[in-house]
Parts: sequence; C-alpha cells; structure tokens
Amino acid sequence: MIYDEPFLQQLESGLRGTLAAWDMGPAATLSRLGISENALFLAEEGERRIVLRVHRPHYHGEAEITSELSWIEALRAGDVVATPRPLPTREGSLLASFDAAGERRRVVAFAHMTGTEPSGDLLRWYGHLGAISARLHAHARAWCRPAGFVRKRWNFDTIIGPDAYWGDWRDALGLDAEGRAVLESTHARLKADTAAFGEGADRFGLIHGDMRSANLLVDGDRLGVIDFDDCGFSWFAYDLAAAISFIEHEPIVPALTAAWLGGYRSVAPFSKDEERALPMLVMLRRMQLTAWIASHAETPTARSLGPAYTAGTVALANAFLSRETRTDAG
Repeated sequence: MIYDEPFLQQLESGLRGTLAAWDMGPAATLSRLGISENALFLAEEGERRIVLRVHRPHYHGEAEITSELSWIEALRAGDVVATPRPLPTREGSLLASFDAAGERRRVVAFAHMTGTEPSGDLLRWYGHLGAISARLHAHARAWCRPAGFVRKRWNFDTIIGPDAYWGDWRDALGLDAEGRAVLESTHARLKADTAAFGEGADRFGLIHGDMRSANLLVDGDRLGVIDFDDCGFSWFAYDLAAAISFIEHEPIVPALTAAWLGGYRSVAPFSKDEERALPMLVMLRRMQLTAWIASHAETPTARSLGPAYTAGTVALANAFLSRETRTDAG
C-alpha cells in the first residue's frame, strides 16, 4: 500500500461518501491529520468537528475495533482518562465502510479533542502520564470485559518473534551484516529475558500500548490520551516503553522514566521487578519499531526516520547487551 497523492484522493473521495452517516453534508471540509497504521482525517462543518479514522485493511477485524471502542467507552464512563468519545452513526453503529483501491475500508469517528502535543516541561507531563497509566491498568484489572471482547496479544512472539504483527526487524532499512549480528544477539537475549519475566496476571493485562507524545493532547492542565488502536494484552510496564517510542536514545529518557514511575506510584504500586524489566521492554519496543519502519516504509514517519533509526537501534542494542553482561557478571 502506497500512500501517494492519487491513493489519498481515493480515500478522501470514499470517506466523503460516509459523512452523511454522521449527519454531515457534502459541503463539509475534509482535511488530513496523519498517516501511520491508519489514515486520520478531520471533518468540519460549521462549528462541528469530528475525527475520522480509516483503518488499514487486514490488520484489525471488526470485532477487534468494536472491542477497542467498548474499552474507551468504559474508561470514559468511569472518568479514568480524558479521551475522545466514539461517535455512532445515525443508525447507531460505531463503524461505517467504503471501498477504495479494490478493498473495503472500515471507518470510525471520534469527537474532536482540543490540545497540542506536550512540550516545555516534559517531566511534569510524563508524571501525569504515569498516573494515567496506573489508573488505566487498575481499570483493566477490575473491568469485566463484554462477551466477544478480543484484542491482540503483544508478547515476544508477536512483537519481534515468529508471529510479529509489524514485520521482521531483519528487513530494517540500512541494516548491514555487523548490525544484524548485534540485533540477533539482542533478539536471543530478549527472548530469554521476557520468558523469565513471564506473563503473570500481576504484570500482564490490557494496556493502551502507544501513549507516546504524538498521542497525547495538552489543553491547560488537562492531559488527554488518544488513539487506542494498539491497545491489547501485554506487560503493564510496556506502556512506559511505548511512551518513549522513537526517542529511546535521547538523554532525557532516564528523567522521563523517573517522572513516569513517580506518577504511577502516586496512584498504585509498581514493583521492583517491573522497574528492573524496563530496559528490556524499551529495547523490545525499539526493535519492534525498527521492524515497523521497514514494513510501513510508505508512511511519513518511516520516511523521516529511515536507516538512521536502524543505526540507532544497533547502538542501543550494543549498550543493552553490555549492561546485561555486566549484570550477569555481578
């Protein structure tokens, strides 16, 4: 799938045909918000603004999408997190669809949420994010999921293992033989470490899975969370690894991690075992994103990062293996 201009125009044309389902007329303005796993558009008519998400085919099935929306509605009902409301169509369905490029595209709509990506005092916002994560995890542990609830399971096998949803890190852009050898060693170490860490109910459950800064909206003192498209079953601590996606190498990351932990522990316990697992999970996420860039090379994010991100992954992997070796020796 290539998100070139002709294809995007096809998407827009098909999407415009669904606007009436949300009581918007043909004169509504439709603008692009972003392209990642899915394509996001903003529809505006008068004072009304809604966000439309066009799903990538062959990734989430209808039951998975409606399950995501049911968790969002439960979180909103419990005042757990500020997040946009899923909007039903005039017939009461949460999904619409249209055909483009020979395939059926599912569409969901959300109320527009005001705000901008966090900036300035990031430590403050990551402290808030840790507290939000603790509330989300507490809700996930206690929530009686509706019948038919289904979301993907994110563990070693599906993150970078044989069943990886986002492709094989070995296809990484610009990966040479020396870098591949480093990542093969890291892959083996992560397989062993995640198996030792385990998937017990005390540390593994329903998570957001993508609370990076691009999916956070600040408006005054409010920190909103959007885009539950990757929510699924994984390690609770993986939400921290996802929160530093694409900036894992930045010098501020240790301080952001400390702020997140402080915020989390102000709401709920976060065990020392989970804290010790964070470097492992951050490395796991980094390798997952390296694979994602290769398998989604047509997206603006992948094009902007390219081979340089792969080189950064190899550098982080070398540091990870060195730290692990020192830990084993000690």
